[in-house]
Amino acid sequence: MQIQQFTFNPFQENTYVVYNDEKEALIIDPGCYSANEENKLKDFIESNSLNVKMLVNTHLHIDHVLGNAFIEKTYQVKATANSEDEFWLKGLEEQSRMFGLKLRHETPSLGNYIHEGDILMLGKDTFKVFQVPGHSPGSIVLYNASCNCVFVGDVLFENSIGRTDLQGGNYQSLIEGIQNKLLTLPENTVVYCGHGPSTTIKREKENNPFI
Repeated sequence: MQIQQFTFNPFQENTYVVYNDEKEALIIDPGCYSANEENKLKDFIESNSLNVKMLVNTHLHIDHVLGNAFIEKTYQVKATANSEDEFWLKGLEEQSRMFGLKLRHETPSLGNYIHEGDILMLGKDTFKVFQVPGHSPGSIVLYNASCNCVFVGDVLFENSIGRTDLQGGNYQSLIEGIQNKLLTLPENTVVYCGHGPSTTIKREKENNPFI
């Protein structure tokens, strides 16, 4: 399994393209906003002859879904996310006005829902779904044990955690979820975050002042 990271939009959000030897690809949190960013993502997919099989959102805040409609239109793949966050999509235009952004596409929709304990398959690669609410009510993370990595969205950052002051946020729920579902993973697990650099479970256990 290979992982390509892009950093997109004014929020500097991390978008991930995960792909295997069979050229099957999973896109996680497409944040591409401008035409240039869309082309950058598309060029990578085409130059590597990838077949986009899935689009998964760790949560549905605006910075993580700005590219959803583009992906849906270009690759005929609808997003998969947790139903508890669907209200954020319905309020996407309001979010865009709040941040002074002009949406370039129609508001995207969800095609599938995922919940705690679900398993997503990309070829032979298995991703287990954990629900870790607190940053948003529907925040999920994707854990791949065989590849020793976890995609956490805005749940956990290097030396920090996701903000909990937005609608549906809950600090106590976030801390409990991190402690019970992430910090129990093997310490050498690589943590791919929604913003900023990647980290490891061990590093966050030892250095993160919030947990």
